Parts: sequence; C-alpha cells; structure tokens
Amino acid sequence: MSDQHASAERALGTTGIAQRDADAAESRAANRVWWDADADDYHAEHGGFLGAADFVWCPEGVREEDVRFLGAVEGRRVLEVGCGSAPCSRWLRARGAEPVALDISAGMLRHAVAGNAATGLAVPLVQASADQLPFADGSFDAACSAFGGVPFVADVGEVFREVARVLRPGAPWVFSVTHPIRWIFPDDPGPNGLTVTQSYFDRTPYVEVDDTGRATYVEHHRTLGDYVRALVAAGFELLDVVEPEWPAGHTRTWGQWSPLRGRLFPGTAILRTRRP
Repeated sequence: MSDQHASAERALGTTGIAQRDADAAESRAANRVWWDADADDYHAEHGGFLGAADFVWCPEGVREEDVRFLGAVEGRRVLEVGCGSAPCSRWLRARGAEPVALDISAGMLRHAVAGNAATGLAVPLVQASADQLPFADGSFDAACSAFGGVPFVADVGEVFREVARVLRPGAPWVFSVTHPIRWIFPDDPGPNGLTVTQSYFDRTPYVEVDDTGRATYVEHHRTLGDYVRALVAAGFELLDVVEPEWPAGHTRTWGQWSPLRGRLFPGTAILRTRRP
C-alpha cells in the first residue's frame, strides 16, 4: 500500500494485500469503490498536470496535440474508455470531435461534470465498466484510453471485443497502460524501485483487501505478448507499440514514475491499433 493513496485506503478499511485471483465482478466492484474514494486526492495531486481540456497520454508527457495517434478527429464520434475527469474528451470536443466519456467511478465523473462546467465544453458522460460498453454496434469512429480502465478488468479480451464491437471499420483504438516490465519492480520511484522482486510472468493480480477479505483495489497484469494476442483475437490490427523515453528536463515524480527510473526502463506502453 502507498502513502500516496492513504486516505482512500483508510476510507475503505484496507488492511493488506492478498495473493489471489479476482474475477470480473469483484474487479468491477473493488475499482468502483476505490476510484470513488480516491477521486478527490487524485485530482488534487495530478489535476494540474492533466489539465482541464488537454490530452496527455502518460506521465512522460506525450500529448495527442503532438503525436496525433487518433488522426483527424473533427466530426468524428470518439469513445474515451476510463475517462476519469475527462480532460482528453474535452480536448477532443474543442477540436470538433463528438466524444463520449465513460468511467466506472461516480467520483471521477463528478470531477468530469465540474470540468465540463468550468470549460464550457459539453461532453456526454456515461458510468459503465470497460468490459460492459452500453453502446450500439458500430457507433464510434475511434476509441482511446489514456491510463483508463484497461488494467482494472479481469478479462482484457472482453474489453477489446467490446471496443471492436462498437467501432466502425477502419477506426483506431489507441490506449496507454503502465508498461508491463514495471510489474517486476516495487511501486517505488526511488532506488528501491530498481530491484526486481517478482516474476514478469506471474499474472496473479494485485489485490488490496479489508479485514474481511473483501477486495478494495484490484489491478491486473498482462505481458506485452498477452496484450498483442488479445488484440489480434478481438480482430484488431496492431500498428505500433510506443514506449516513450523519459524527456530531458522532465523532473516530475508521479507515483512510481520518476527521472531515476525513467532514464533506465520504460514506464508506459501505448498500443496503437485499428479495426480493419
């Protein structure tokens, strides 16, 4: 457990870590209550970096404004999966897109409502899980997720199948996640975070629990190969895997991200795909 999230852990009664699996229903329930409890602290700490209407793919500071992974967005209907306070969707809206922002957490969406009001950028907000998309087949021209719901569901293949279902042919699906290599290191931005402590191939999820054994936080690990196989099985074409290098002069520490670790190994993987 991290001091960074101590208030959420106290609110939820988190007492330890369990080495066990967590199914789809438990993963949804745990992460709904976790992000509700952590939403205020998360935005107090990271809101300035994320902005009110900016599209930042990762703590390394890669911006959609510069990389254009989604291509031309004007007039296109774009689904953001795991939107948090929805700054990415508001950036898309400001550039003429028609985004829909989805998140499992009412606490996060409360911040999204406030962001809509503060910016005057009206983005539709939907509360749902990334593996249960409440949209019609072929209803979007693109989909994206910047550190959104992908790591928090038990079956990533179901997420990809759902995204493929709601996309039109030729549509991009681009998402960023913590680079899988980080799984082998402690969640520490300092020197202790440079020593391998567990196997890259151990897919047992990280599960925090209360004193009754109820999960209060769940995060699932996949290798890069797992992601690629699940994407291909869902019918996507893999275009690129981007591993951003730590930028010169970037001194920010964000959770486990830091200049010390960023100079040595990647912290983020951005997978660029399209539905044929």
